[in-house]
Amino acid sequence: MDDKSKQKILCVLYEDSGKYPPEYSRETIPVLPHYPDGQTMPSPRSIDFTPGHLLGSVSGELGLRRFVTDLGHELIVTSDKDGPGSKFERELPSADIVISQPFWPAYLTAERIARSPNLKLAITAGIGSDHVDLQSAIDANITVCEVTWCNSISVAEHAVMQMLALVRDYIPQYQWVVKGGWNIADAVSRSYDIEGMNVGVVAAGRIGLAVLKRMKPFDVKLHYFDRHRLAPAVEEELGLTFHENVESLVSVCDVVSIHCPLHPETEHMFNDELISKMKRGSYIVNTARGKICDRDAIVRALESGHLAGYAGDVWFPQPAPNDHPWRAMPNHAMTPHTSGTSLSAQARYAAGVREILECWFDGRPIRDEYLIVQGGGLAGAGAHSYTEGNVTAGSADASRYKNRSG
Repeated sequence: MDDKSKQKILCVLYEDSGKYPPEYSRETIPVLPHYPDGQTMPSPRSIDFTPGHLLGSVSGELGLRRFVTDLGHELIVTSDKDGPGSKFERELPSADIVISQPFWPAYLTAERIARSPNLKLAITAGIGSDHVDLQSAIDANITVCEVTWCNSISVAEHAVMQMLALVRDYIPQYQWVVKGGWNIADAVSRSYDIEGMNVGVVAAGRIGLAVLKRMKPFDVKLHYFDRHRLAPAVEEELGLTFHENVESLVSVCDVVSIHCPLHPETEHMFNDELISKMKRGSYIVNTARGKICDRDAIVRALESGHLAGYAGDVWFPQPAPNDHPWRAMPNHAMTPHTSGTSLSAQARYAAGVREILECWFDGRPIRDEYLIVQGGGLAGAGAHSYTEGNVTAGSADASRYKNRSG
């Protein structure tokens, strides 16, 4: 392979655990035949990893090392992504391909794209490409892809878990056990049944619809808002109430679960004004993107008691600075963006990344479902879900995070 055909792949993954590889609690994971709508699973020619192993951290390398290097390409893997002296900043100007994850995003801002003349492909190992300035990618004719469906059910399961954790006030109850107490009155003083409540989702795409399906057996009243209305048969089967706008939905729901992508139309959607239209004592679960909610408006609503709880695992920026107010706000049940990177999901998004790379190196078309930007415009799944523009402003604050574990 000559130098002209050799490509430099810059892969940004989250930090390793204290022990890599870890001791796995299960030897296998279920093999799924297809996604719920019939879409086939990622289908690379082969894989060089064990499904169920930790692939999303630096040492896991998404199982790509042998595949990439055997083809004569260069693979650089790092977790050092933020700040002007980061390895990502140093290596990006000569990179042809960037791979990143929503959980530890390498923000491809307009400035970074302008300094990267070789960059032709940006792959999201997961779902959600808002860490890329899509407008700049369009203008620079960069192809942007993500592995659609790979962790949708993973996120839906996490959202349902967090709904129940909030309404039943699980975390304080667990903490009483850890403290050695048996303080039942304290433990249940904010605990309710979700049965009979009004539960709504903002956006009923793959994740939102999966949440609605999983919540139906809890005997709740289900609502949704989406710019693409579901088929009448689906609404009837699940007993759904459709709302023409998000204001209508939040005014009647006790629990609101957010599942829309982040783009200029949804940035800071949940601000003081919208939250004021919610019932006093309602709950928000946000497993979509942190920037869909106004950071300080959420804190104010929790401190005033207007919101009874807030849960989710998405922040802005990511990783969240150590002094991010969501870490210390009352009545929250936050996680560090883990919903879509379970060991089960990692096997799917690693295989999907390899499938995309195989297509790219072979000059074959990439699945339409994986495309976000191509040919100077929104394409595939991107044309359905995103609007043109940029939502990466403020991402530089991720450099203020310092790992304090251990």
